[in-house]
Amino acid sequence: MKKIIILSLLYLFKSPFAWAQTNVDSTKETKWTKHFQLTVISQNHLAFRALYSGRNSLSDSSEWGATSITSTLFLGRKLWRGGAFYFNPEISGGQGLSYSQGVAGALNGETYRVGNPAPGLFIARAYIQQQIPLDNSSFEDEDDDVNQIKDIVPANRITISAGKFAISDFYDDNKYSHDPRTQFMNWSLMSNGAWDYPANTRGYTFGIVTELIKPKWALRFSSVAVPKIANAPEMEYKITKAHSETIEFERKIVLNKRSGDICFFISDTHSRAPSYSEGLKAIADNDTYLLNVISGKAEGDVYGGKKFGLGFSADQELNNELGIFMRAGWNDGRDVTWAFTEIDQTLSVGISLKGIRWHRPSDVFGIASVINGISVPHRDFLAAGGYGFIIGDGKLNYGHEGIIETYYNAFLSKFFWLTLDYQFVNNPAYNKDRGPVNAFAVRGHVAF
Repeated sequence: MKKIIILSLLYLFKSPFAWAQTNVDSTKETKWTKHFQLTVISQNHLAFRALYSGRNSLSDSSEWGATSITSTLFLGRKLWRGGAFYFNPEISGGQGLSYSQGVAGALNGETYRVGNPAPGLFIARAYIQQQIPLDNSSFEDEDDDVNQIKDIVPANRITISAGKFAISDFYDDNKYSHDPRTQFMNWSLMSNGAWDYPANTRGYTFGIVTELIKPKWALRFSSVAVPKIANAPEMEYKITKAHSETIEFERKIVLNKRSGDICFFISDTHSRAPSYSEGLKAIADNDTYLLNVISGKAEGDVYGGKKFGLGFSADQELNNELGIFMRAGWNDGRDVTWAFTEIDQTLSVGISLKGIRWHRPSDVFGIASVINGISVPHRDFLAAGGYGFIIGDGKLNYGHEGIIETYYNAFLSKFFWLTLDYQFVNNPAYNKDRGPVNAFAVRGHVAF
């Protein structure tokens, strides 16, 4: 891993010279990119049947007005030919329903499990990026966008990004199901639920991503930091013992002259995560220390946790109005979930429909269904009364967690969108003895 990082950094410093022989139109370039977003989500759920509740259960009484807020300034500055620095200060606060616990496919992708609900300012992203043209590459226009400077970029290139970022910025970028600020809000729809993607509790990490980009396909590799404590703010920097690598192959497709995308990825994470079998033994021995490590309340003292995962994502435009998508994911489920959420298998499908037929072309209606599952060791741990960092009812009558989400995102003005959202959850936290849950949300989103 060290060799990969060193070679990537050498490429980064070499890159300005690789552009020396290229001819580009400087009138199609800018030096800055500046964007802003503000998203407020207010959720509630109705009371539901529950035979029992545990420490991490979604409240079976109705909850109203669980509200989250995020506000982000996306700044970018061109440094030299092909090089740029991106910097994103962000404010976030509020809380999810039951503090975002009790459903593996948690209900609000804009909030997180731990931390002070009072809004706080932090640095979400701060990374340098370098484009390296490959031999005899043609060049193409790249529009100004979030963390993307208007520029002329090589169609065949290596892109290196190093610093602090969200790993999901680069991977699993499904066109219709990726952004909880404008699309589906559920955690298992904004990303592949079975990918325990490395991040702190807010969703960010430190590391390096290297991409080989061609007009019809791309190959990505990353090595990044993992949390020191399960789903906690502090990251681990003993990179020989704790680290996460992901590789993804993306293929662009065209069906009936309509664009689509297929992605396959493999992830491998090393951390301080204990195994679920160790968790079962800790329950039998009343080892509260190890149980606190598993539930994200204590720092583990032993390395060796591993999680291997596979993922698939596809999206396809069918016509000017309609697009479809699907995802599938799996991880080995032997060691405990450490970063994202407690899902070991997932399958989702859905559609996205623009409002062209009712004369509102900028409006979007979406509906999707997700089925989530967990490994046998994970089930046994929860059934014995164990707690992860996001689910645990004290008992378990296992069933797959099924979620249906639908939303309508209305474009009301040049900078403002208003969304109504509904989620139905069967067997929340994989428990047939609880639910189903009916959750409703209103989302306001400002972006420019």
